[in-house]
Amino acid sequence: MLFNSLQFFVFFIIVTALYFALPHRFRWCLLLLASCYFYMVFVPAYILILGFTIVVDYFAGIYIERSHDKRRKLFLVCSLIANIGVLAVFKYYNFINNNLTVLLQGVGLHNSIPYLSILLPIGLSFHTFQAMSYTIEVYRGNQKAEKHFGIYALYVMFYPQLVAGPIERPQNLLHQFREEHHFQSDNFKNGLLLMAFGLFKKVVIADRLSIAVDHAFNNYQGQSGLSLTVAMFFYSFQIYCDFSGYSEMAIGAAEIMGFKLMTNFNAPYFSRSISEFWKRWHISLSTWFRDYLYITMGGNRVSNKKTYVNLFIVFVVSGLWHGANWTFVIWGALHGIFIMIEKWLNDMKIKIFRWQNIVSHWMEVFCTFCLATFAWIFFRAENYGKAIAIIHKIFASSMSDRLDLQLNHTELLFCFFLIALLLVKEKYFMKLHVQQYRTFLLLMIVLTASCYLFGVFNNKQFIYFQF
Repeated sequence: MLFNSLQFFVFFIIVTALYFALPHRFRWCLLLLASCYFYMVFVPAYILILGFTIVVDYFAGIYIERSHDKRRKLFLVCSLIANIGVLAVFKYYNFINNNLTVLLQGVGLHNSIPYLSILLPIGLSFHTFQAMSYTIEVYRGNQKAEKHFGIYALYVMFYPQLVAGPIERPQNLLHQFREEHHFQSDNFKNGLLLMAFGLFKKVVIADRLSIAVDHAFNNYQGQSGLSLTVAMFFYSFQIYCDFSGYSEMAIGAAEIMGFKLMTNFNAPYFSRSISEFWKRWHISLSTWFRDYLYITMGGNRVSNKKTYVNLFIVFVVSGLWHGANWTFVIWGALHGIFIMIEKWLNDMKIKIFRWQNIVSHWMEVFCTFCLATFAWIFFRAENYGKAIAIIHKIFASSMSDRLDLQLNHTELLFCFFLIALLLVKEKYFMKLHVQQYRTFLLLMIVLTASCYLFGVFNNKQFIYFQF
């Protein structure tokens, strides 16, 4: 079910109203049933995959807590194999098989392993990582095993963040399902405003920018370098507004019911370095990789050489998490290289901008944005060859190039205006808490009217649903 659909609007009103109308002891059941329905709207049969991993991890958590010998690790490994195995089959099987075919053809052999004609379950990587964090935390002794099967199932399936995060930790979310939440006007106002801002980001900014971006990438061979440069600039904000818009709608929907989800974005395009960028972009994923992969491999407690290797591996794996395509691997590797160079410069006490003033600050922000935007080319392109062709055209562009993005001059100016408006809001009003109902009503009227008048309602799926 898409957040930017009338179906979700009706669903949200009914579920939220019933949540506060029901006695506390029945609310978990309502949310679980609603979450099942929410997920089954996409592909009903895939609820069985979720059910399989939920059952495995539920019992794994209990047995990990009960065991006091090597069997603890065995139960953890079984849980991880089940979750990673599901990812491997549905997300990476054909990718691995295709690369195996290429390798065998290189030595004159034939690959007889069949391909699978299956769709990737919506949000598979998100709820798989959330489930894995539970068993890992139980194994580490940071979380008690959840004995209530329904509560644990709800932890994995909680509908606001089920298909695109934030990827929650059990310590933050599990206990909230046992707490009794009462309707609070502040939660209602702030949550609804957050949802409205999220919807504005999606339908007014992201989906409008996608018109130009999709046209440029679908017809890249006939596009000028200037058109592709502007398209990549637009894509940086399209993917940000698309993904952060979803996160804000998820956090807002949960907040109205009294649940507190973690912040997933914090104005990432104002970062002064790539390492800072990853402290502000998709925070729930970057901290997941930090806590469960980077630190496990030794983090920065090892030699500098090993630290560089650890950083590079984490970002390559992060790229692969996003998709079964070499373009995602390259995207992750680029960010790993950027951070390795950044760390080396810091270790050598080399400063690119030696002066410390406002100019230096904004130069660092600009350079970081350019590096992130360059890497997005591989994220957006369907294959490596297309990405390289686009890069070649961009670097060969000139100001005399013709600009053709399927938008007239007024629409192009409106796109730049929306981006400027977004940046002002993110810089000065990142966390907006409204106390007075007049201000709340005014903002809601403005946002609702803006979405109605300027929104692109084509039921365009959120970009991160594919992951």
